[in-house]
Amino acid sequence: MFDSVLQQSMQQWLETSLGQYVLEQEQCYFDRVVTDIFGYNATQIGFSGFDFLRNNRMPFKFALGVRDGASVYAHPHFLPIKSSSIDLVLLPHTLEFNSNPHQILREAHRVLIPEGKVIISGFNPFSLWGMRQRMAKSKTDFPWCGRFIALPRMQDWLELHNFEIVAGQFGCYVPPCTREKWLSRLRFMEAAGDRWWPIAGGVYFLQAVKHECGLHVITPCWEDSPAKRGTVVVPQIERGHRMNNLEVSTGTMAREGRWRAD
Repeated sequence: MFDSVLQQSMQQWLETSLGQYVLEQEQCYFDRVVTDIFGYNATQIGFSGFDFLRNNRMPFKFALGVRDGASVYAHPHFLPIKSSSIDLVLLPHTLEFNSNPHQILREAHRVLIPEGKVIISGFNPFSLWGMRQRMAKSKTDFPWCGRFIALPRMQDWLELHNFEIVAGQFGCYVPPCTREKWLSRLRFMEAAGDRWWPIAGGVYFLQAVKHECGLHVITPCWEDSPAKRGTVVVPQIERGHRMNNLEVSTGTMAREGRWRAD
């Protein structure tokens, strides 16, 4: 998913005050929403060094990725998972730091059971965080090197891949300050932003459900068959041909007779 340079940049950023602030907000969200999602199997793709599934009660949970901390070492473009076998897939910032996000969504849809859930987190380009990315001097540092995906576009992508969005939330309203004292002073914006400018959060979360097109088998209408209506079926007889002792029975075998064709 990441090259070695980007992995190192990400790890360094996550250790900063701003990185810890984002992790704190996201961990609180995932802890809250995954608690009430039930099933048997759940996987987290991306950010494998952090357990966003820790509050989920499914019996089998694992992190998948190419970084240290992953339980399954694999590329998210080609998941080594059986189709229709996973109940929950987490994609924390996975799509915006990959070259082919559509392939990841296709794989997530493939491995999910019908009505299985996917939860996505991403940086909001229409926020102070998006402005900070556009003004960044270096486009190689994490997270400003990512391709921030606008919420309307993400909604279109999910619809394209047969997902239905069922819930969502914004977070991280504090401006992306690098100093701890400013992050602390501006914490009041978290509650104020959620009330007064909810779409301007630096991070958005989406919950979506997999839908799968099915086939409806159309069976013959046996109730309207001649046998059930008690209709007498008489074979067609050519004109001039005489048949003796031809027995014709009704569908209910209520009567029988002899028919003579003249």
